[in-house]
Amino acid sequence: MTETLLQIAALVVPMIIAIVFHEVAHGWVARALGDPTASALGRLSLNPLKHVDPFGTIILPGALKLAGLPVLGWAKPVPVDKARLRNPRRDMMLVAAAGPGINFVMAAMGAVVLGLLIGVYKTDPEPGAVALFFFENLQNFLVINLFLALFNLLPIPPFDGSHIVEGMLPAPAARAYERIRPIGFPLIIALVVVLPWLIPSFNPVQSVLMPPMAWLYSHYYALVTAVAGV
Repeated sequence: MTETLLQIAALVVPMIIAIVFHEVAHGWVARALGDPTASALGRLSLNPLKHVDPFGTIILPGALKLAGLPVLGWAKPVPVDKARLRNPRRDMMLVAAAGPGINFVMAAMGAVVLGLLIGVYKTDPEPGAVALFFFENLQNFLVINLFLALFNLLPIPPFDGSHIVEGMLPAPAARAYERIRPIGFPLIIALVVVLPWLIPSFNPVQSVLMPPMAWLYSHYYALVTAVAGV
């Protein structure tokens, strides 16, 4: 039981940090580009309680991890009023890109810290339980940030990638694309959770996201080994 709780903690803690910074980054960039909505509502705080959705950030990711399914989670979205941005089409793309961008940066930071920790313990054949817990947290932190960035860059509403695509489309096509937004989230749940559970051979996450994920992870882990000196 204790081991299970530690595994969940080593997943949930990095996920909360990754998701909170992801959401706050949207608000930071929106404020810089003219929309103070998130700031006025107190949503630019790094206090997790202001951003954590109990089900989407804690219960669902833990349950999916224990079930061996792809881990999916979310926080309370930071509100952005597109109309208040100085250049709505361009600036909404920048606001959307800020979330995945901060996750790529934090993955690099996690890789550096993980490398430093490996460097400290590389001559110790049996690191203690606390060190192992930190290793697992940092490994998860690296993977979660990379996965969260890539996952949110998918061009399916409501993900950040959909706002980027929408901003790149001609105005008529963008309006048509925006009309599919209400069905975006149910579509993602069906593709990522329901259908793989019903049809184990159907795994769009594995086929679409894992190749770029593996490529990115190899390069980030090269940073880990370089810092560790191994």
